Amino acid sequence: MLTSVRSLVAAAIVAGAGFAAAPAMAQDSDFSLSANTAIVSEYRFRGVDYSGGDIAIQGGVDLSHSSGIYIGTWGSSLDEDTVGYGHTELDLYGGWSGNLTDTVSVDVGAIYYVYPNAPDAPGVDYDYIEMYGSVGFAMGPASATVGVAYAPEQNSLGDNDNLYVYTDLGLGVPNTPVSLSAHLGYTDGNFLTYTNDGNAFDWSIGADYALTQNISVGVSYVAAEGDYAPGAYDFTDDAVVATLSASF
Repeated sequence: MLTSVRSLVAAAIVAGAGFAAAPAMAQDSDFSLSANTAIVSEYRFRGVDYSGGDIAIQGGVDLSHSSGIYIGTWGSSLDEDTVGYGHTELDLYGGWSGNLTDTVSVDVGAIYYVYPNAPDAPGVDYDYIEMYGSVGFAMGPASATVGVAYAPEQNSLGDNDNLYVYTDLGLGVPNTPVSLSAHLGYTDGNFLTYTNDGNAFDWSIGADYALTQNISVGVSYVAAEGDYAPGAYDFTDDAVVATLSASF
């Protein structure tokens, strides 16, 4: 579900935002409930530092229907002083995902980013909405995803719109608990970009080791383009991000 949007992260799967979990409801139910939690050494969203280089606590819950419709929520701690959005991010999302063939899947939906502890500034709205869509391809232990996310013109984006396109690659190493991942994204707009022209690439490579069926550890190298004045905080400096995650 949301993995195609926040892979990155979390990316992301990055700093990512969702992990597959076993259904928590009865086998004969049309609904399934799953949850995820993680501790990351640094919260990176599309290559941008959201935690001031500090550890972040993250977690989410998803409710899905056998038709492919789903809703969910995901949250993360932020660095209040560096980022300026308060100390909490809460994402609310819903959409539809399903298989077109045995090897091709799609995922479409919308996500609302909420910052409940953001500073109270007259005429400034920190929350924003974004629509997303992706197509996934699977062949044996390998997978690939291409996706797009579009945020229409909003106050929180400086009265501009924002376009993000990306591709993710994954590989489960046969007969091992190790999986590899790579990500490349491109932002067209002035939001979450720290370049002079308002456009930026971000990328990451990583590896994940499954300790058990529900617990894993991972490490990723994350980077993004950025232009900085001397002495300014570097939101896009290269970083190695470690993750301990669990799914239920």
